[in-house]
Amino acid sequence: MPKSKRAKVVHLSKTDKKGKELSQKVFANVQEAADNFQHVFVFSVENMRNSYLKDLRAEFSDSRFFFGKTKVMAKALGTTPADEHLTNLSALSPYLVGEVGLFFTNREPSEVIEYFSSYSQTDFARAGIRATQTFTVPAGVVYSRAGELPAEDDVPLPHSQETTVRKWGMPTKLDKGKVVLDAPYTICKEGQLLNSHQTTLLKMFGVAMAEFKVDMKAYYSAATESVTEVGAMEE
Repeated sequence: MPKSKRAKVVHLSKTDKKGKELSQKVFANVQEAADNFQHVFVFSVENMRNSYLKDLRAEFSDSRFFFGKTKVMAKALGTTPADEHLTNLSALSPYLVGEVGLFFTNREPSEVIEYFSSYSQTDFARAGIRATQTFTVPAGVVYSRAGELPAEDDVPLPHSQETTVRKWGMPTKLDKGKVVLDAPYTICKEGQLLNSHQTTLLKMFGVAMAEFKVDMKAYYSAATESVTEVGAMEE
């Protein structure tokens, strides 16, 4: 009788061939970049959006971004003086923790830090992040911007969407073909963790609460063979 697949022991330490090849490729590419660029930054991203990261790649087409497995990137740079790829490059490894990436460039660190300190993009929130403000839809006719604009500059929410917003939690009803609320309805409160229904409603009313931002943590300079913490430098 054949063995059940459910009873099969799988060793989690093993990596499939495709995954191993990808890790090896990232490892080699990171080391190649370390040889070809003067500076390597460790950065983190708030509210990750691939579209904005793509725009940054275009803006810094003379540089390289890596946003992958932290352990692989750290191993490529070196975590101790004994295995570091370049002299003192292992001093950057303590910053490779959590959701971080590497940015290789020949541009001056001051230029890079200045650019990213002022760079941000506002986008619609996703489930799981905290609301940055309390948002309440006023009582009466529900408008497309939920009271954010004067009524004369706004348009009523289409009646065809009434059942949809009610499904997402708003106690609406149809009155003479218009979507109305008998009382104000608070979609979210500041600091509250948002669920998918809340984020969908916020997006429908054009309320953006997520900010895509890149935070430069520290960088290594090949010329000086030293690591500089960005926060300490700004202070």
